[in-house]
Amino acid sequence: MPQKNIYSDFSQNQLFEEKQKLTNVFGEYKAKNLKLNMTRGVPCKEQLDLSNPMLKMDLSEIDYSSKDAGDCRNYGGLTGIVEAREMFRDLTGAGSVNEIMLFGNSSLNIMHDNIVRSMLLGVYEGSTPWSKLGDNQKPKFLCPVPGYDRHFSICEYYGIEMINIKLNSDGPDMDEVEKLVNGDPLVKGIWCVPKYSNPDGITYSDEVVKRLADLSPAADDFRIYYDNAYFVHDLTDEGDALLDILAELKKNKKEDMLNMFISTSKITFAGGGICALVASEKNIKYISSKVFIQTIGPDKLNQLRHAVFLKDKAGIKAHMAKHREILKPKFEAVNIGLEKNLGGTNLAKWNKPNGGYFISLFVPENCAKKTIALAAELGVALTPAGSTYPYKKDPDDSNIRIAPTFPSIDDLTLAVDALCVCIKLAYIESLTA
Repeated sequence: MPQKNIYSDFSQNQLFEEKQKLTNVFGEYKAKNLKLNMTRGVPCKEQLDLSNPMLKMDLSEIDYSSKDAGDCRNYGGLTGIVEAREMFRDLTGAGSVNEIMLFGNSSLNIMHDNIVRSMLLGVYEGSTPWSKLGDNQKPKFLCPVPGYDRHFSICEYYGIEMINIKLNSDGPDMDEVEKLVNGDPLVKGIWCVPKYSNPDGITYSDEVVKRLADLSPAADDFRIYYDNAYFVHDLTDEGDALLDILAELKKNKKEDMLNMFISTSKITFAGGGICALVASEKNIKYISSKVFIQTIGPDKLNQLRHAVFLKDKAGIKAHMAKHREILKPKFEAVNIGLEKNLGGTNLAKWNKPNGGYFISLFVPENCAKKTIALAAELGVALTPAGSTYPYKKDPDDSNIRIAPTFPSIDDLTLAVDALCVCIKLAYIESLTA
């Protein structure tokens, strides 16, 4: 039964009167010729400026050298320099630098390549490539929703079947995950954003992490794709606590199930950071043997710059506190705007995450597409409706992802006010159609 909202008891005449009022306000916003963009979670200029000192470093003082890779200007060092791997080890709970392999600036690139490698060569030495599973045998991935559109795009591009899994307030519905993973050998993976999920900002509970770490997959090449993109991206002093999944997997002797992805994209430079794969030594050894065909070595100079600039876990925490000073007021501005315009109306619900890069807004069913289209008319750009679901199909046409990080606070305030007018107008139009 639909929840009652401010318009539930309106007569048709009252609805038409309200629609006319909102249409007039909509026209006022349209006359402003706005150009406001909240489509993607990208760092703003002020955040990027925090890392500018890294560009001025004189690495000649340390002879451009790493402890294990020698001259970082030269070839070699396929798995990355030890100083940067030590930094990520201390942040992720990895037991050894041998469980970490460094790459370029994009963790999405590693995820994509892992999928392609699994399709063409198999997940481990001797396993059946997913492209050769047999007639009418397609690999499947579980997709907690709402989720990250880029994860879903990779699967769709390579013909991997996606199965929606409900994302609860403490993480994915583990009853459903266990039933599917443990019962179907074609289920080869699950996408996870375990801390401050994209877009809901949910952090997995200890119970969820423990159950993920104790899955008994029907497929021996099943992997948890653990996109830990926001692992140090807190908006509060403490932030959410996330249980160490690698430690839990090791307790169960199941560490081979994990592929964890992290990066500095939203720590230093989005287009010039470094990223890492955290996995068992067995997995790293296999993946290294295949990456060896692709490259003689990564950009070790950039790894060295990052290691010298960020130093260690304490250095990263201090650097992220500066990010928090920039971002926290932006998230607060969005929450204030939503509360001012929609609080108590039952026309929308939204999360107030303690970190990450997004706010997930749920509007009445069958209103997200219309709302986003109306916002576009006003010059307020949002992520296309449905993007947070596989195949871009939101079954309720209800979820809207808000990305507060890039715009100024003034622009955010204006954009949220305009968005709320569009939500009300879209809903009333559905009632009066």
